[in-house]
Formats: sequence, structure tokens, C-alpha cells
Amino acid sequence: MAEGLGRTVLHRHRYARIWGLGDRSSPAIRTPAFISTEDDGDDFRQLSAFHCQQTRTIPARITISTHHRLIPPTFERQGPTMEASIGHVLPPSLDEANAGESADSGVLLPVSWQRLHHDPSLLESDLNPSIVVLVDAVQLAAQSGKLVKAIQTLKHRFPGALLWTPGLGGPDNVAVLAWFGVDLFDTSRTRFALSSNHLLTSYGPRLPLSGETCNMDVAIHHYQQAIRSVQSAIEHGTLRRLAQQQSLNSPRLVEHMRHFDALTAATEGVLRAHPCGLEAIEFMAQESHLDAEVDAWADFIQNRYIAPESLDNTLVLLPCSERKPYRLSKSHRKFIDAIGTNGCHEVMVTSPLGLVPRDLEDVWPAGFYDIPVTGDWTRDELNRVHSMVVSLLARHQYRCVINHSGIELNIDGIEMIDTRQGESSGARSALQRLTDAVDHAKQTHELRRRKGEVVNMDRFRSISRYLYNNDAWLEDCRIRGKPPRWKIEKDGKQIALWFYDRAGFSFSKDAILPLYENNILPIVHLKSEIKWKGDLHLGIIESYDHSIRRGQDVMVVQNGQPVGLARSIAPGWEWAGTPGRLAKMHQKR
Repeated sequence: MAEGLGRTVLHRHRYARIWGLGDRSSPAIRTPAFISTEDDGDDFRQLSAFHCQQTRTIPARITISTHHRLIPPTFERQGPTMEASIGHVLPPSLDEANAGESADSGVLLPVSWQRLHHDPSLLESDLNPSIVVLVDAVQLAAQSGKLVKAIQTLKHRFPGALLWTPGLGGPDNVAVLAWFGVDLFDTSRTRFALSSNHLLTSYGPRLPLSGETCNMDVAIHHYQQAIRSVQSAIEHGTLRRLAQQQSLNSPRLVEHMRHFDALTAATEGVLRAHPCGLEAIEFMAQESHLDAEVDAWADFIQNRYIAPESLDNTLVLLPCSERKPYRLSKSHRKFIDAIGTNGCHEVMVTSPLGLVPRDLEDVWPAGFYDIPVTGDWTRDELNRVHSMVVSLLARHQYRCVINHSGIELNIDGIEMIDTRQGESSGARSALQRLTDAVDHAKQTHELRRRKGEVVNMDRFRSISRYLYNNDAWLEDCRIRGKPPRWKIEKDGKQIALWFYDRAGFSFSKDAILPLYENNILPIVHLKSEIKWKGDLHLGIIESYDHSIRRGQDVMVVQNGQPVGLARSIAPGWEWAGTPGRLAKMHQKR
């Protein structure tokens, strides 16, 4: 039996991961990493995590070895060495055909587009490869949508494996491929560029400058710098920005990014529930508006969001602000003073999220995004805002809309008051018109001011519906304390704290039963015979909710009874086979 590869996830960002290879306490290698081939020199082989040799037989065989000590559990011997036949590989355009002889299965798993369609052995539950090789990646990259579809399929089927796309990677696309989930990179394209006297850099191939050396050492230096930048971006949650910048190196990379965004938006368990620390999501360019976070938010607001009870009387549309949450900005303090009541439903108009209700301004991503503010709106942005406003009005009973956003909105059947009238939102006359419009609504529609605790409870109910699709656990609760860390109590016992910096609730031990009885959290079932002492990992889990998001609290159940809470550090798609810790124990009964 072939020996496996010791590995653990050190950092993750969507599908991108930094794997620590070898002893988890002191990894010998961090991915993304190099894999050398027979065409590389000895110096590059020493830099690489792995080395690949391929026979010229039909079908060909590949052998992947390493000079590092990566064999668990002792890590005392060099290795492992993995070998497999790649089988007969047909062009991806012949995906309806069956090549006959399939590739080998084991710790080294060669896969092609054709094999993904025809080999049922890939579905066997005991297949847990250490490295997956997408052998026809170069051909797939030339066909619309197939590369990212193949990569995503492999990531979900074999989440514990490293992925290599031979011949495809280079310093000019390493960020994009890592964003998709590729872990290992070779020098095929780098060597091809050198053969025509070009250097392949992070910005694509170029001719050397006068006096500049154009050789493999210089080319590898560019490659190393690109990989280090990717590792830093994964660790700090900024890989989307780097991948988006790099995608501009070619139209094909932009096309791949768009297909990937569409796939991610349609896939459960990929996005984060909230940031880890104080990360921000960046919408710096128009392409970033296609991010799956935007689609997920827009879908919730447009189809499932419900305003706090009795607040759908008068809707006030306000512009956003650079500072988050909005209410802490100078402009919004002016708006709140001008409105003078908490009986209106305040909703911010912003790009690219569309609408952000005041009661959800603290959650991810609404409270944690950056975007350049120019005051200009594209047609797509205006259409999104208009459709979201129409949907909001259709699902509520607003009698009046006070529009202080600056965007022109004309919707039949509803009283619409424009308080900007072409002026800036903070102009004294515009603010006065805002005050007058609210006074008109008070007289005409009987606005009622809410008590402070009611405002807080309304906000937390909205947040709970957003995070968990349910707010039943808040029934008969009281809100105590001071901002920003509010205490939520039930029957005199604290069951949760609100933490803005993680955009979520921190539950106490007394919350376990109410959360379980009201089916609030995703459930993870432990194996009946184990004694739960620490964090969750694959070996002790019997089943789990596949929609788990990274950073989300989960309910831990054993033998039909709730035994505690854990906080996921890995999204649901990883739980099927990723070694190491998947969730951290939070509370235990």
C-alpha cells in the first residue's frame, strides 16, 4: 500500500489554501509550491516540494517523489513516492466517448475531463488521494468554462488532496489558479517563454531590458516572488484582489474568473459567515461586483429579507458612507438627527450590494466592505437597486418612501418624496427637506417611536434571520449591557453576547438547548462510541450539514442529544476529506 502525505491546512481563503506539508508542528513545505519535471535542472529540483517523472510508454506512467520527509506519523524517512498510470486521455471535446483503459486510483490520482464523466471508481468512498493531477488542464483552459468546472468538481470530491494542473501555471496566472484551488505549479510555460527569449513575469511575458539577464535563474526569481505574494494574500484574505489584478494579463483569464464567480455563487457552503478578525471584502473594480458575496447578499435582500415588525410604514432611502457601520459616520449622524425618530425603516443604497437595511448594517459583508466612491452609477448598479426596491415594496406595506439617496426612483402606486432634489445629501436645505418629509409621514401615517430595547431586539432578530434563517431562539429574551457588546439574556441567564468584530453572536452554554430545540444551527453528528474532548476532525464525525460556512457556529449532537457547540474553521465542502481540525470547540454541556 502506497504511503500517504502528511498535510494540514494552515490558512484558507475560499478554495485557496496554504497547506503545511510534513509535521504539522513544523511543516517542511508550505503551498502553493513548485513541482519540478525532468526538463528542470538540479537547482530548481531542490527548490521544489515534489519532482515528477513520466515514462514514454502507452499509456504513460507518472511518478511523483520528494526529497523532503513528509511521511506520517514519524516524518523520519524521505518520501513519499507515488506512482500511477494516466490511462488513455482523449481530448476534452470528446467527453461523450469512453477511452476504455482508465487511469490508476490511489494516493496519486491522475484525472482527465473524460475520466470525470465516465469513471465511477472516482465516487468510491475509500478513495482519498494525496495529490490529484488534472492531466488535460491545458486543453480544458482553451474551452469555455470547462477548466473551472473540472477544478471545482475535484476540490469538492477530494478536498484533502493537493491539486496540480500540469503545463498551465506560471507567475502570470498563479494567483488566479490558486484562487480556483490549484496547489502545485511547474515551469513548462516559463521554459517555453525563455526559448523565445522572453521572461515570464507576474504581468505576463516580456522581452528583457537592455543589459538584463534572461535565463532560468531570473525567471524562477519572478516565479518565486509571485508565489510568495499569493501565500501572503491567502493568509491575509486579499487573494481576490490579487487574482483579479492578474486576470487582466489575458482575456482568457478574465473569462475563467467570470465562470468561477458564477459557479461559486451557485454552490452552498463556500462563502464565509463572517470575517475572521477585521477583514474587509474589496470591490475596487467592476469585475469584483460579480463576486459570489454580492450575489448571496442580493438574493437574501431581494427574496427573503423581512423588515422588523411594525416598521414597514415609512421607508427612508439613504446614501451609504465610507465608514462602517454607517451610523458611525458624520453623514449618517446628520441623517439620523434630521429624521428624528426610529419609527422609520432606514435602508442604505450602496454599490455593489444594492440595499443595506439599518438593522443589518453590522453583518458580513455589509459592515466590512471597501469601494471607491465617485458618485457615478453604472446601468447594472441602477437596475439592481431599482429591482431590490421594487421587491422590498412588494413584500411589505410601506405607505410612503422618502428618497434621500440621490438615485432617481419612480415606482407606480407608492408616494415617493425626493428630498435631495439635485443637492448633496448633507446640504442644509436637503436635510431640512428630509426632516419635513418625516414630519409629513408622522402626521399622515402615524409613525411610532420605538423603545431602545425594542430597537435592539428588532436588530438582533433581523441579524438572526440573516445568519440562521430563524429568530425563534430570541423569544422571551432581554437585551442588556452597552454597545458594542450587548448581552442577550433569557430567564435571567446570559445566553449570548453580540460581537461586532466577528459580526455575530457568541453563545454561552445556556444557549445550547434553545438553539437545538429551535433548529437554529447546522448540525454535526459525532460517532456514538467516541468521547468528545476537543476540536472536531474527520475521524470522530458521523455526519454533518454540507452547507456549513467558514466561521459559523455548529450544533454538536451525539446519540440524538446536543452535547455542545463548535465554531467551524473550514467550510462544508472541505469536511468530506480534509485532514486536521475542521471546527474548534466553543461550548460543551
